[in-house]
Amino acid sequence: MREEVERFIKESVERCGYKGVVVGVSGGLDSAVVLALCCSALGRERVLGLILPERDTPKDAVKNAVNLCERLGIEYEVRSITPILRKIGVYGLFPPKAFFPERVVVNYVLGKWRKLSKDPFLDDLRDSGPAEFLRGLAFYRIKHRVRMCLLYFEAEKRGYAVVGTTNKTEYLVGLYVKWGDEASDLEPIVHLYKTQVYELARELDIPESILKRPPSPDLIPGLTDEFVLGMSYAELDRILSKLEKGEDTFGEDPQKVERVREMLKLSRRRRERPIRFGRISLGEEGEGRAWKTES
Repeated sequence: MREEVERFIKESVERCGYKGVVVGVSGGLDSAVVLALCCSALGRERVLGLILPERDTPKDAVKNAVNLCERLGIEYEVRSITPILRKIGVYGLFPPKAFFPERVVVNYVLGKWRKLSKDPFLDDLRDSGPAEFLRGLAFYRIKHRVRMCLLYFEAEKRGYAVVGTTNKTEYLVGLYVKWGDEASDLEPIVHLYKTQVYELARELDIPESILKRPPSPDLIPGLTDEFVLGMSYAELDRILSKLEKGEDTFGEDPQKVERVREMLKLSRRRRERPIRFGRISLGEEGEGRAWKTES
């Protein structure tokens, strides 16, 4: 598995004429795995790590990201996007957190999360809900979109590719921001379920501080992936795998199976590209190209 992904990275970069790659390093599992794979495939001198925290980013996430970059010996930059978000007016959408203990902020966020929607993640996938809920979607999505702009800004100055960190579980259920963290030139782990990424992380000797950290988008204080999804990644991946293979879901929680089916249905909306009038001639593009090892 590792060798094939590294070959994909190396061959894709060379085929497209990139000089190297840029990876957004969050301090989480997926970006850590992708960063390590890129270093192994291309050499650390051709990899740039960008750490782009903002006001709501946990300090341990930044620490994990910096430690990993230094451990791998790559060039990296830490650049706060707080001033950009403040200038846009993002933080004005909700009360400031600076003067409140973290526990109070988390309780406030979780309370709002439960109050504004019966199922916030499904409404997120629908892009629907009351006005305050929609402001919340705008509040967190812009963060990844600003990061995307900076990743491409630094990549294009160097002739580098932007490497994405979305895994198969996130892609299938829509746990990403359209035109945000899904915007990239290469996606080396999008064929791997989250549980498979953990296996690969252990093979790559990713630090325990990252392996043990609860997966989180680090966009809204207190919200972890599994809280948002309503189940553990182990459960989700097991159900997704059974559905993918057409296997019986006997033994799984029926409510969770139905929830996964609904996520799969609604996530198609997130994968839609711009709605066009008519067709484009001269080789109209499809949804994407699959990589295949050249024999």
